[in-house]
Amino acid sequence: MQQLSRLFQTVELNRVKFWLPLPLIGISIWFAGSAIAHRVLHTSYMSSNQLQADTQLQMKLSVGVLMINADINQRSNTTTVSIKTTDPDLKTLEYEFSAIEPQQIETAIAQEIDLPIQEVRKLVRYRIIE
Repeated sequence: MQQLSRLFQTVELNRVKFWLPLPLIGISIWFAGSAIAHRVLHTSYMSSNQLQADTQLQMKLSVGVLMINADINQRSNTTTVSIKTTDPDLKTLEYEFSAIEPQQIETAIAQEIDLPIQEVRKLVRYRIIE
């Protein structure tokens, strides 16, 4: 009986010895990780390549144009233009112009997609929204 109680005491002592340092190890790993993350995130890096964000992106359209739909909204004096292309990745282009006259719209479209005005006139379809 005494041997059995000693055995239980030894097993219980071994359990305590095993579980006692685990929270301390976890807390120390947490503090070390926080310190490393703080140091990495607060370090400034000098780069020779700097981002210039005040430039306008110029895009040249090199895909075929299937159809141009122009929705003229007379209330807001704007035209929403939807251009369907032959490119499977770039199926539709959408523009909004502050013009409602067909000649102005055609000129604006021709300048945006770099296409002759004669081609734009052949492809454009107008719809007037009141």
